[in-house]
Formats: sequence, C-alpha cells, structure tokens
Amino acid sequence: MFSWDKAKKPMLLLAPMAGYTDSAFRQVIKKVAPSTICVTELISADGIKFGGKRTMEYLTFDESERPLIVQLFGKKPEFFSVAAQTVESLGADGIDINMGCPARKVIHSLHGSALLTKPCLAEEIARTTVESTKLPVSIKMRVGFKDYDEDHFIKLIQSFEKAGIKALTIHGRTTKQGFLGTADWDPIYLAKKHLSIPVIGNGDITSAQIAKTRLKDLDGIMIGRATFGNPWIMAEIEAALKGKKYTRPKSLEEKIPLILEHARLAIETSGRKGLLEMRKHLATYVKGFEHASAFRGRLVRVESLEEIQEIFKEIEVALERSE
Repeated sequence: MFSWDKAKKPMLLLAPMAGYTDSAFRQVIKKVAPSTICVTELISADGIKFGGKRTMEYLTFDESERPLIVQLFGKKPEFFSVAAQTVESLGADGIDINMGCPARKVIHSLHGSALLTKPCLAEEIARTTVESTKLPVSIKMRVGFKDYDEDHFIKLIQSFEKAGIKALTIHGRTTKQGFLGTADWDPIYLAKKHLSIPVIGNGDITSAQIAKTRLKDLDGIMIGRATFGNPWIMAEIEAALKGKKYTRPKSLEEKIPLILEHARLAIETSGRKGLLEMRKHLATYVKGFEHASAFRGRLVRVESLEEIQEIFKEIEVALERSE
C-alpha cells in the first residue's frame, strides 16, 4: 500500500488540473518521469455519491499511472465518506481533498478553497474522509482565502494533521490572488516546521533550477501549469532532484513521437471527449516556428487521430524546409 511517509523523498507530483490531467496525460508524464506521483483532475464527491456516469468516468486509470491519488471536491462530509469508500474499492492508492481550487464556479458552491473560510467544516471533512477509508488521505490547499493570516493558517493545518491527514500540499497564493502575482513559499516552509507529516510545495515552478532552489527542507514539489505543452519538464525536475542530468528533446521533430502517443492515448481512453481535450494540448505543443499559428488553427479543429498524424507529417516537412 502506498504511504506518504515511506515514499522516496524528495517527491515529485503532477498537480490536479481540470481538463488537462486526464488519464492520457498522466500516462505521458509517467513515460518521461516514472517516479512522478500523479493526482487526478478534481472529482466531485457528490457525483460519486449519486453515481453520475460522467463523474465515474474520471475514476478510470491505467496501471502505469501508479501511485495514483484521486482528488475529491465537495462540501458535505457524508458524501466524502461514500466517495472515499468508492475510490478505495476501485483500487486507487490515495485520496486528496481539494481545498485549493480558486475557480469562481467552484468556490461559489463552497467547494475547493472556499472551505478555508469554514475551518470547522474543513476539519470535519478531513476527519470523516480519513475514518472512511484505509487509503492515506492528503489535502491540497492555499495559504489563505482573501489574505494570509499566519495564526489562522498554523491552527488550520495542525487541525488537519490531528484529523489524520497524511500529507499536505500547499500552493503559495491566496484564493483572491488566483494565479496572479508571485507564489509566496514562506508559509509553506513555516508549515513544515509545525507539522510532522510530509509537506509539498506548489506554485511557479517553471524549471528544474527553480525546483531545486525552492525545495529546501520540504518533502516534495508539485508541478502544474508548467507541464502544458512541456511534459518533459517533469523529467528535467526528476533528474535534478536526484542530482542527475537529463537531456530534453531540443527540437519539435524530436517531440513529435510523444505528442502523437499522447493523442493516441487520449482518443483510446476517452473517445470523443479525449479528442476534444487533446485539441488544447496540441495547441500548446506547436509553437516557435514559421507558420506555427496556422498549424495550431487546424489542430484545434481536428476530428480524428489520423488527421492529427497527417498534420504532424506536414509540420515535419515544414520544419525540414526551414532548416
């Protein structure tokens, strides 16, 4: 059974990102950085409770993704209890509770980071989830809602540890900040001093060097938006944290095989839905050369894997001509 305490440190985690970190993308990440701990997109505890078809589809995964942590969001402790038992029965390796999402449609329902404004409810959700499963339960959170209050922050994270939470990932911004400004890692380092459970830092890690600098005495690093169009950054960071070197693909031609594999996996695992989500990824992969925008315009409208493959053949020809 997976254990946050026994996991090799420093840990490297892929952040949960709605519409991006589906099974296909997680499999791609594991291909380039095998030690990565993957977290699913945020999944509704309410949806699991009521057996929503679309919600349950988010719970499918490939064995290659292990250890896989399923992230849940919601506001009703009793629904988290049912969801935790379901996730355990499906064979996941851990459960993470979302207390960090700043999206308006999420916080307006008192989900995600809005739970930071209700510390008693947040603690009850944490405790109920822990008591409902044998899986290790973790939390991903922000340093505050409207602002950062050190005393409130310390009291809250200590209540989570007392509730049985086994690891804490902290994003260095408040909900009010969204993704603006710069992530403040000082509260994350402070959390490490006040907790005995693993603490993982998140926010503005865009290179291996930044990851090494920010790690300090933390137990791990979680990477999110920097992986868009660049899954290879996980391999760079993985190598850097192990004191090794990694030579990333230098040209788009070298990247194309993995891009096409990503597209194949997306369509194979999720059909039409996978194709639509893949369009976003394709747009982030193709950039930095003449006529790239024209190719992106076509890629965001593709209707099949064969069409994607054909466009990339054209891209290879265009790149050869530009040399």
